[in-house]
Amino acid sequence: MLLEAMIAILIFSMGILAIVGLQAASVRNANDAMYRTTASLLANELIGQMWVSDRTTATLQTNFNSPSGAAYTVWQVNVKASLPGVTDSANLPTVNVAANGTVTIGLNWKLPSEPAGMPAHSYVAVAQIQ
Repeated sequence: MLLEAMIAILIFSMGILAIVGLQAASVRNANDAMYRTTASLLANELIGQMWVSDRTTATLQTNFNSPSGAAYTVWQVNVKASLPGVTDSANLPTVNVAANGTVTIGLNWKLPSEPAGMPAHSYVAVAQIQ
């Protein structure tokens, strides 16, 4: 009878440990989804600014191309405040306005809890501004 009770406790403990592991994975995935949503909102914010500005290609390139566009530098401050690990020079956001009006925005971030050597998370948005 004692052996049966110990086996029952062992099986119950394994089940509880599995539930705790699932909870940890769920929290990690929820955090990843939150940062991905934030990246999407930041990219859409910049695209919206482009739509309401002077939409000539030359003006868009001057104001929004990385790393020196005036509107880009203002937006970059907001990105650094919203996404973790963006202060690293390898993870800075990129904005490229092509001659045909195609805009490519790349956002990279790295969670502080991730070990070194893990690739950064990324989000890329492409829009046509005319």
